Amino acid sequence: MNPATYGTYLVTQASVSAGRETTEIVEAALDGGIDVVQLREKKTTAQRRYELGLEVREITAGADVDLIVNDRVDIAQAIDADGVHLGQSDLPVAVARELLGPEAVIGCSASTVDEARRAEADGADYLGVGTVYGTTSKEVDAYKDGVGPERIAEITDAVSIPVVGIGGITAANAGSVVDAGAVGVAVISEITAAEDPCAATESLAAAVETAKAMGDTPPHDG
Repeated sequence: MNPATYGTYLVTQASVSAGRETTEIVEAALDGGIDVVQLREKKTTAQRRYELGLEVREITAGADVDLIVNDRVDIAQAIDADGVHLGQSDLPVAVARELLGPEAVIGCSASTVDEARRAEADGADYLGVGTVYGTTSKEVDAYKDGVGPERIAEITDAVSIPVVGIGGITAANAGSVVDAGAVGVAVISEITAAEDPCAATESLAAAVETAKAMGDTPPHDG
């Protein structure tokens, strides 16, 4: 349960899965080497999210991979998830920490340096920064244009907790997000909508690892 290891991060969303079950997508992503799974499924009832959460929790626990619940601290507690991811309009990070305790992983969405610094001060373990590139996953006008890798760099320079880039990220552009300072990338459609989610995960993981390896390479003299 170390967010610094969240190189590839799957956020579930059944509406883009081409009719496949969320559990099927999660299993395929785990086979492909995903590092963490977030249960999102915002368009379902709390009861359905709870029931699905129990199924996904069993799968991720068997693979020793963290399960994070989007927004809902109560569901995270009920299914014994590893943590929760909160948006700017959700329960405050500090309150979630009081409820979930010191061992829980608490992530927070941030799109500005001020939001990032506040989340860190309130006890967040990692930040989800975006939308990095234009995305259609969120039906909000503000997300049509991304903040770009430049914002990733600004925020990673301003905080000491890990940053994960999210929004419009693919295997083709993931490297730029890591180059900007992110420990990894979070995706919905890149894996969930893929014809082969396992292969898509492998490609994404390879892009992230390649960028990290190049970043660790000492400068060449001469």
